[in-house]
Amino acid sequence: MPREQGRKLIAQNKKARHDYSIEDRLEAGIVLTGTEVKSLRAGRASLVDGYAFIEHGEAWLDAVNIPSYAQGTWTNHPPRRKRKLLLHRHEIDKLAGRVAQGGYTLVPLSLYFSDGRAKVELAVAKGKREYDKRHALRERQDKREADRAMRLRNRMGD
Repeated sequence: MPREQGRKLIAQNKKARHDYSIEDRLEAGIVLTGTEVKSLRAGRASLVDGYAFIEHGEAWLDAVNIPSYAQGTWTNHPPRRKRKLLLHRHEIDKLAGRVAQGGYTLVPLSLYFSDGRAKVELAVAKGKREYDKRHALRERQDKREADRAMRLRNRMGD
């Protein structure tokens, strides 16, 4: 049987892009149990409340909800357990340094399978204030209106 190829998206944290300004991104593997993998293959996961942290030189992902596998028995996993992230030592040290600066946090942006292996895309992010969120929303609306006006002007010229 051939191995899986490519990237299959499982879950995305769209709210993170609204609540945080993304500084840096990186990909990390996750240590999972068998029923967690089966549940992810069914496309069931939520990153909404998830966050990552560094403790004793190891990276951890917490509060990510991977629901119990429907056909699982006593081997089923707890849905919101702490999961270890697989990163190189220099990557962990770099992340620890950034988070220690203050104001920065590690946020999961997406969960996906890459060539059959479960991966999470982490972001080093800084929290936005309420006025920053309103400003970003206003900029998006202005850009959309300008694009609409340009399209209308181009149609009239034809």
